[in-house]
Amino acid sequence: MIGTEGEMEKAPPRAAALGRPSYVWRSGQERRLSLVRRHVSLEGARILDVGCGIGAYVRRLRELSPRVCGVDIDEQRVRRGSASLPNLMLAAGERLPFLDNSFDAVLLNEVIEHVSDDTATVREAWRVVKVGGSVVIFAPNRLYPFETHGVYIGKRYVFGNIPLVNYLPDVLRRRLVPHVRAYRADDLKRLTNGLDVRWAEHRVIYPGFDNVASRSKLLAAALRSILYALERTPLQVLGLSHFLVLEKRGPQVEVAQDG
Repeated sequence: MIGTEGEMEKAPPRAAALGRPSYVWRSGQERRLSLVRRHVSLEGARILDVGCGIGAYVRRLRELSPRVCGVDIDEQRVRRGSASLPNLMLAAGERLPFLDNSFDAVLLNEVIEHVSDDTATVREAWRVVKVGGSVVIFAPNRLYPFETHGVYIGKRYVFGNIPLVNYLPDVLRRRLVPHVRAYRADDLKRLTNGLDVRWAEHRVIYPGFDNVASRSKLLAAALRSILYALERTPLQVLGLSHFLVLEKRGPQVEVAQDG
């Protein structure tokens, strides 16, 4: 949902609460897709993008498979995306309009932090994915040194990457950031409690720095080189987002699919 992996352009409170969709496909999005493809086979797969915004990921995924759907809670974004893309529809992540075992892969890219009920949303994704299929989650890391969604000081929304907010106790963070969640690894584990899933992959990744690159390609290249190297060290825990791949387990159920 976030336009450039946490490097948000100036947004009103409503956009901060819902997340910023990707309007332009840039290296940050391509890197995330590459990470997904290392662990999930997408070619020819039936794929659902939950929180699709205007459909940037749907458009790119359709280069790998014609069987891609997207849902979003924002009617304006769905209408805009549907002008050039098929299979976008209005729906909440907590109530997906699909049968059980309908998809090979479900993508939740910076979505669960914005929904009304993140546990219900993850369970719905698990419900509609086939046994052996994957639920892919990108979600904000509570240990990232900056809160990228801005904060509320009283009723006033303050845009920006606000330092150290995520390190505050929960009760204080919720006062400043009532519009979006951030997760520790244990928080993600609680979301999957009771689900028959295997954690096929879990790591923490740093930002794409696409906005930085628009101003200085040299600086962006330096940041990427240094911080992407840290993803292979214990300091990955300070990265921007969790990357989690859940594989659905259980008895195989065959469901006839159109197309």
